[in-house]
Amino acid sequence: MSEQEQGQELRGYKPTFWNRSYELDGGMKLELGKRTLIMGILNATPDSFSDGGRYNHAEAASARAAAMVEEGVDIIDIGAESTRPGFEPVSVEEELRRLLPVIRAVREAAPRVPISIDTYKAETARQALEAGAHIINDIWGLKHDPFMAAVAAEYGCPVIISHNRPARDYGDLVPDVLADLRASVAIALQAGVEASRIWLDPGLGFAKDHDDNLEFMGRLSELTALGYPVLLGTSRKRFIRQTLNLPVDDLAEGTAATTALGIAQGCQIVRVHDVRANKRTAMMTDAIMYNSKKV
Repeated sequence: MSEQEQGQELRGYKPTFWNRSYELDGGMKLELGKRTLIMGILNATPDSFSDGGRYNHAEAASARAAAMVEEGVDIIDIGAESTRPGFEPVSVEEELRRLLPVIRAVREAAPRVPISIDTYKAETARQALEAGAHIINDIWGLKHDPFMAAVAAEYGCPVIISHNRPARDYGDLVPDVLADLRASVAIALQAGVEASRIWLDPGLGFAKDHDDNLEFMGRLSELTALGYPVLLGTSRKRFIRQTLNLPVDDLAEGTAATTALGIAQGCQIVRVHDVRANKRTAMMTDAIMYNSKKV
């Protein structure tokens, strides 16, 4: 083992870079393994914890999408139901009423940027894909709606499987989360989703308290070792607010720290509100980590 490899092992830097290429509708191409991808958050909701009500109509969503393109976004993730603590679920009809005009507006404003749809409802996902979305992002890991995996398989789209569970009832946090994600992967594979189209998300902030989130941030390499690309979504989350004792709109540095640490442990996509700051953080971290894998 070289001195550089020994140094990386001592620091816990054992990243794995999964080279994947996806041909998406509209002639788009999405590549993993060359650099970290930046997924920008666009909430078409009136009540999200960070920016609820700011982009829940087509004109504002279009302007925000165009701004994210200028800031270097790679994927735009659109959600129309808040998943903040204590959120009130909405019907499929209401979710689609909010969502579809925003998808159309974003496609027009950012025609070369893939769209991810943040939903755990199969019918919402289906109609969003028909309207021009390219990726499913399911916070319930295909377990809430029994038809979601079949929709992902039918459309052959990448699907983000996020960890969640009804209650925080872990025996051993990280092994339990990994077991839950393996179960979700099994659901996807059984439905016919190609393994190459599965991405994982540790679900930080979902059924996890402050200490759980911090612990998992330090052990993300155990998740990336499973062999699937990993998306990290920490942006402005409560565990950062609690750690820094700052309001939700003053967490750029805290989020950037989690972005850098996630990339160092092999995460390949980061889901963020502040695209520009995290793009720069990722570029600097990539320059170190992606260069080190060549040695």
